[in-house]
Amino acid sequence: MPAAGTSTKSDERRRAIVAASIGCFAKKGFYGTTTHEIAEWVGISQPYLYRLYPNKEALFAATVDHVSVVMTETLVAHSPASGGTSDRTGPTAALDAARGAYAALVADRTILRFLMHANCAVGEPLVAEAVRRCYAKQVDTVRQLLGDDDAVRRWFGAGMLDNVVAVLGLDDIDEPWAHTLTAR
Repeated sequence: MPAAGTSTKSDERRRAIVAASIGCFAKKGFYGTTTHEIAEWVGISQPYLYRLYPNKEALFAATVDHVSVVMTETLVAHSPASGGTSDRTGPTAALDAARGAYAALVADRTILRFLMHANCAVGEPLVAEAVRRCYAKQVDTVRQLLGDDDAVRRWFGAGMLDNVVAVLGLDDIDEPWAHTLTAR
């Protein structure tokens, strides 16, 4: 008989909990979201959630790890080397493809808001470790796609600007300062 919390059904529940956690934590962050809200969203009891995750910090860290995998898969799938979305080649095409993949990933802003909240919750040790793992994985992935450390720094710098543009909805703001940030 499998150990408690290790069955296929438990694995399915874990995936459902992590998927729900992205949206819940994106709205109210680590500190504002309760495990009761997440359990209710998934349709399970809070004690069952705690059977699968020992505490909210472990759940949040697992959610960061999941989002890191999603980000990596999205970047790799859209890279020119994997037959992604562009016929162009070279460093500029790779950078554009990576930025386009990231933009598509955060288009609904849920993952973006979750990641912003994750950065804000690094005062929690398990969360800090998960966020560092996420950044390390993204640095490795982007380095493989773009080729060197300078390109990685350019991608992260451009990504931070893209985050501001997306989360503030600047594409829809007709003001000079918004035009400057959106390059239009």
